[in-house]
Amino acid sequence: MKLRKPIRLGLAAKLALGVVASTAALFAVFGYFNLRSERRHSQELVVQSADRISDLILRSTRYEMLHNDREALYNVIREMGSEPGIRRIRIFNKEGRITISTDLAEVNSVVDKSAEACYACHAQSAPLVKLNRPDRARIFTEKRGDRVLGVIRPIENTPECSNASCHVHPAGQQVLGVVDANLSLSTVDAQMAQHQATLAWFLAGAIVFGSLMAVLFIWVVVYRPVKELIRGTHRVAGGDLAYRLPVGSGDELGDLAASFNKMTTEVAGAQAEIEEQVRRKTAELERVYQGLLSTEKMASIGKLAATVAHEINNPLFGILTYARLLSRELLKHEIPGRDELADQLQTIERESKRCGDLVKNLLTFARQAPSHREPNDLNAAIQRAVALVKHKFDLQGIELHENLAADLPPAECDANQIQQAILVLLVNASEAMPKGGSLEIATAFDSASEQVSVRVKDTGCGIPTEVLPHIFDPFFTTKDDPHRTGLGLAVAYSIVEQHAGEISVRSTPGEGAEFTVALPAAAAVSAGKR
Repeated sequence: MKLRKPIRLGLAAKLALGVVASTAALFAVFGYFNLRSERRHSQELVVQSADRISDLILRSTRYEMLHNDREALYNVIREMGSEPGIRRIRIFNKEGRITISTDLAEVNSVVDKSAEACYACHAQSAPLVKLNRPDRARIFTEKRGDRVLGVIRPIENTPECSNASCHVHPAGQQVLGVVDANLSLSTVDAQMAQHQATLAWFLAGAIVFGSLMAVLFIWVVVYRPVKELIRGTHRVAGGDLAYRLPVGSGDELGDLAASFNKMTTEVAGAQAEIEEQVRRKTAELERVYQGLLSTEKMASIGKLAATVAHEINNPLFGILTYARLLSRELLKHEIPGRDELADQLQTIERESKRCGDLVKNLLTFARQAPSHREPNDLNAAIQRAVALVKHKFDLQGIELHENLAADLPPAECDANQIQQAILVLLVNASEAMPKGGSLEIATAFDSASEQVSVRVKDTGCGIPTEVLPHIFDPFFTTKDDPHRTGLGLAVAYSIVEQHAGEISVRSTPGEGAEFTVALPAAAAVSAGKR
């Protein structure tokens, strides 16, 4: 059975729910107390109105009471009782008998002192004349369900009453009776119900409006910046370190966005630095690896070359010696076809000599004798190498340009071996320009890598792109001359490599080639040893 994934509420949703709930609770509490206050205030107003009505009744009937004119008194009370909102008006004497009432059926009846019209007087320890207005009022529900407000008003014994000849009351009697006015609360209740409904709609609208405004505020101020921050975090986590958050405010979220951008910039810088270090180390490892492969290949070829050279050197020497002896002996005798035999012996001598040169080069390539490295002037080694091939350049019509740095620091090298490597590069350049051209040889110092360099650039035919990776391989040559061994550049590469240097080439077919040899400066080597 697949479990249902629980609902996840985000920060903005939780904040919005909290704000909406608190807003609704606040308005609900406000509406409750406001309605309660309004009800209390309305009831107070009704009590005041009822109290004034009862006072008006008492004042309006004072004359009739003083003259004991019951007919007139009844007429006045009946007229007042017919007013809208007045349910009943009656007068009690001190025994609780209803003497006058708008309801003729209850005249002369005695009301129980515990009834609603009497409890305010008889349930209090204080006299009726000292009762406050709220104590003189009561609210009760009639049999048909309508609420009624009853207000009692004491008829006090005044000097006019105690001295009147019509019905003398003792002067010590404080209260002669009670005027009880009952007022209907239907209109008030209807108004309160309408007010309550209006207030409820107002509160509902206020809650909805306040909630919408709060949600809108949270959406703009909280949700969008936080969402943008989350999106930026995911993009940065996915590798997009160039992503930046918009800083749209000066509050904490704006500070957070600025800090995020600063952090991303620093991480991008650190990553770029790490990637650069990785690339540099990878290139260095690749160079070391290629160097190891080349060294291993050179060592294997060198061992083979040394073995072959030693094995064929003696037979070649014997062939060359006997060819020379036969050539000399042939010149002493006159025999038919002597000249032809002499030419054949010269061919044997020439080819044997060429094989001897090849064996000599093989022995030179295979010889892994340690070099005697010490600080040497690279410019001087170059000038010695140039002197050896200067006549060749003049014969081929090659224009030589020497740009040797005057302040070039000494190089840590074996001067003879480096001269041999430079000579190889000069001879290769001259062979690439059989019909003349321009050749530049220059030196420079790189303070960053602490290396001195030699650059040999010609304007020959150039090197094809597919050939470039193989030019330093032993016995590889593109020359049509069958007498070429293809060991020159391999020997130069081996010499530079033994000096912990680098040799590189750049070439564009038809525009020439440029070889660069970089060697460590003597000062850098000395500092490394220390």
